[in-house]
Amino acid sequence: MSAGGHGHGGKRRKKHPEHEEHENHERWLVSYADMMTLLLVLFVVLFAMSQVDKDKFAALASGLSEAFGAPVSALSSAGTNSDAQVLDALDAAVDVQIPPAPAAESDVDTAAAEAAAQEAARVAAEARAEYDELAAARDAIDAALAAAGRAGTAQYEIDERGLVVHIVSDPVLFGPEEATLQPAGREILDAIAPTLAALPNSLAVEGHANSLPVTPGGPWPSNWELSAYRATTVVRYLAAEGVPQGRLSGTGYSDTRPMVPASDANALSLNRRVDIVVLSDASAEAAELLPGLDDAPAPTAPAPIAPAPIAPAAPAAPAAQEGTHE
Repeated sequence: MSAGGHGHGGKRRKKHPEHEEHENHERWLVSYADMMTLLLVLFVVLFAMSQVDKDKFAALASGLSEAFGAPVSALSSAGTNSDAQVLDALDAAVDVQIPPAPAAESDVDTAAAEAAAQEAARVAAEARAEYDELAAARDAIDAALAAAGRAGTAQYEIDERGLVVHIVSDPVLFGPEEATLQPAGREILDAIAPTLAALPNSLAVEGHANSLPVTPGGPWPSNWELSAYRATTVVRYLAAEGVPQGRLSGTGYSDTRPMVPASDANALSLNRRVDIVVLSDASAEAAELLPGLDDAPAPTAPAPIAPAPIAPAAPAAPAAQEGTHE
């Protein structure tokens, strides 16, 4: 049983003899071939580099001439190397430009001063041209008022904003503490509207009040509302007379921008006004020069208008009080 139980497991397998690992003695041929290939490539490259392309060399020389400064001739004598005939065969000597020496500080200052002078001259010329256009608009508006029999009802000023047309409100445009146009005010706006409509400039309508407060309990909470409503009233009227609405704007300034000081005898009349500003299209630099070019006379009170008297001690009567307020 024991012998039969082992079966084939009892047989011992025959071992094969181990052979020595084969060694490849030709491996050096691979490295040798690689080395020979690299050497061949190296010599091909060296040979290619030794051949001068005259066209490319001339293009390189021309490019260097354009990129650098003063010319320097690069020549080689015939006895120095075997490629000397290549340089000799070129049309002319190769000019290699050397960058010029840095400019002296005085030269830089002179150039900066010249540039500043040219810019100042350009700005001055722009300001003069803009002033002439605004002055022409002023003359046209003044002529239109004179033709309508309303000469002297407007005063003019050219400042950094443009042409300012001061139209006194009391009693030409509006009555005291009112924002409804008077018949005389409509005549003035009818006269100047065609000229304003023909201008390409934007127009800013500004309402102003004098230093007197509005009547307590009256229709206006303050001079802010009154001045703003007067400005928009003029804007609506000009728009109805053909001035493009896109070029119009209205703003109220109350008594914050008086034309004359409150101590002036004509302050009550001149500061209660509506200004129509023909806005300048010039650059900011040129616009700053406009006030210095304005040779128009200083604003004066129109002859027919006189300020209402103010009694400092006794309270004013109702009718007189209305004339002393906005």
